[in-house]
Amino acid sequence: MVNSIVIVGGGTSGWMTASYLHAAFGDSISVTLVESDNVPTIGVGEATFSTIRHFFDYLGLEEREWMPPCQATYKLAIRFENWREPGHHFYHPFERLRVVDGFPLTEWWLNQRGAGRFDEDCFLIASLCDAKKSPRYLSGQLFENDFVEYGRDRLNRTTLTEQNTQFPYAYHFDAALLAKYLTEYGTSRGVRHVLDDVTEVKLDERGWIDHLVTAKHGRLDGDLFIDCTGFRGLLLNRALGEPFLSYQDTLPNDSAVALRVPVDMAARGIRPCTTATAQDAGWIWTIPLLGRVGTGYVYSRDYCSPDEAERTLREFVGPASDDLEANHIRMRIGRSRNSWVNNCVGIGLSSGFVEPLESTGIFFIQNAVEQLVKHLPGGNAADERLRKSYNRQVANVMDGVREFLVLHYYAAARQDNQYWRDTKTRPMPDSLAERLEQWKVRLPDPETVFPYYHGFEPYSYTAMLLGLGGLPLQAPPALRKMSDVAAEKELQAVHDEARELVRNLPSQYEYFAHVNGLPADAAGTRVG
Repeated sequence: MVNSIVIVGGGTSGWMTASYLHAAFGDSISVTLVESDNVPTIGVGEATFSTIRHFFDYLGLEEREWMPPCQATYKLAIRFENWREPGHHFYHPFERLRVVDGFPLTEWWLNQRGAGRFDEDCFLIASLCDAKKSPRYLSGQLFENDFVEYGRDRLNRTTLTEQNTQFPYAYHFDAALLAKYLTEYGTSRGVRHVLDDVTEVKLDERGWIDHLVTAKHGRLDGDLFIDCTGFRGLLLNRALGEPFLSYQDTLPNDSAVALRVPVDMAARGIRPCTTATAQDAGWIWTIPLLGRVGTGYVYSRDYCSPDEAERTLREFVGPASDDLEANHIRMRIGRSRNSWVNNCVGIGLSSGFVEPLESTGIFFIQNAVEQLVKHLPGGNAADERLRKSYNRQVANVMDGVREFLVLHYYAAARQDNQYWRDTKTRPMPDSLAERLEQWKVRLPDPETVFPYYHGFEPYSYTAMLLGLGGLPLQAPPALRKMSDVAAEKELQAVHDEARELVRNLPSQYEYFAHVNGLPADAAGTRVG
């Protein structure tokens, strides 16, 4: 039976894990987190899935409590720029598709129009992003009336796998500030915080972790040890020798360079989405927070040197990048063969990582800690089966995300240099090639996407296929024999509803200025 848990490593992964475990088990399990003052955190995981709301709900935190100290803003979508051709953009929104006569609206759109802005025609959120709108009115009311918010009145807490509706936004936040906030949250509720270096990992005769040795605090004992040491994998990979399975053959981007750019958001406005702008050897992210923009170039060293990448990023940002320190990161792309070995669980980068094209880093942490709670061992013969079940679920999530990201490159129309031409000839994960052939004649549905839970629904695949523009797609032949009156009415309804929302919603900057007491924009009117 697990009575004590020791987490090695802080940052977002360590403190998300510590705070969630304490929220789940209270004082029945002691939680200790040991982190070094001498090991910097990666600290660029600033965008999330809409399902992150389950995490904050589980901790009993409301937006007004945690968002201001973390400089957080709303994220309604990912905006992809230049993936098809220069000047082109589209959105992958947090919005499920409407269905007409049994067919998703995108299939009707493909049958009746097949050109123009599919995202603007089929989703509300694309128009809100273009207009830089908040998903909430100044009263705090959500624009999506179909979603019920329970807040602290909820009688039970939910997790990722119980998501039965699509919440319309996620968050951008400063990862370092979130880690700081969760440090205070956790320690004030009983999480023991040890600032020290782990100098040794002592194993017993079975190969399990017996205890840790620290530089100043000596021995740390626990029943279960969690490795949140990042790409180092101090416990899982180094001490226990668990192999790492690389995804590099299918996802070659292995490096990033990042900048933290101060910006006058009152003048600029806050676009409510992450932007991924295609470049010659990868892509650049742009994440707007309240006081700055986080930006970085994700690239492959096979096609671009670190110096070239930094120069490209600074040129992209412009004069605002002058004198800013660049953070260069070497990424380990793939996953540990097993994330749970003996009495050690890897969470965060030690478990696995893919490039942050779909903001999956924090999602992986959230999924892992939720699954750990659901698979907590009981100290009997069933424990091995629990570990196997945990490892299977975590591996499926990462392998599914890998497949979805490979689609982004293979299906992109862009082929203007060797990097982009090579995206069409790399090996694919098993069964993706077969799925691609199916999607050419029928857009993705629950039966034809990756079959295990991985955070992405069929509409996400559909949005990417239609937006990227590199594969021939066709509408179901049946639609040519059916009346399109109802579909045209629904397409018009999307247009009309979007126009009304754009007219009535505040800009995202105006909303946060109202909530946080920030200065109005320079003109004293809505930004957007």
